[in-house]
Amino acid sequence: MSRSISRRGMVQSLSAGLGVSSMLRVITIGAAEHAHLVIRAERSQTPAGSYTPKFFNSHEYRTLQFLCQAIVPPDERSGGAIEAGAPEFIDLLTSENKQYQLTLGGGLLWLDATCRVRYGKVFLECRPVEQNQILELIAFRAHAIKDPSLSQGVKFFAFLRNLTLDGFYTSEIGIKDLQYIGNTHLADFPGCPPVPEL
Repeated sequence: MSRSISRRGMVQSLSAGLGVSSMLRVITIGAAEHAHLVIRAERSQTPAGSYTPKFFNSHEYRTLQFLCQAIVPPDERSGGAIEAGAPEFIDLLTSENKQYQLTLGGGLLWLDATCRVRYGKVFLECRPVEQNQILELIAFRAHAIKDPSLSQGVKFFAFLRNLTLDGFYTSEIGIKDLQYIGNTHLADFPGCPPVPEL
């Protein structure tokens, strides 16, 4: 990569990859790999190996972490979205993309405002049963058809879910979780297994 291209310029161009055909839901594999490299480099330069959010304030970032972990929780096979760095991945890309900022920033505001109306407090302060109720409502598009006031929340959560999955499955943890063994050298190619007789 040329030294004349800044990290900011590179992330801006990569995060504009909406609509590019890819196995990923939102961005290209190249953009995802680059984002993970930038985050890893930042973490390596801090004593605690920490990441400083670029777009979201501390409350929004904690909410983002909660939602990402709800989308991809840890299990017996691997860590979840937080361990994979999905919140950092989303924050970095959002910091350089106006459309992401509108969708995700606006979605987090919508979520807290809706929780205040329904439960009298912001999402993170709600009881687990209340958090589950609101997430259940915005997890399905059919709910927005029945209740148009949920439309922004449904759009937000669908986009966040796709970005979280992109961030998770392009991380080291996510690739191991997929048990992907591509991009390795083979001394010989054994060919396809024989087709069973019927």
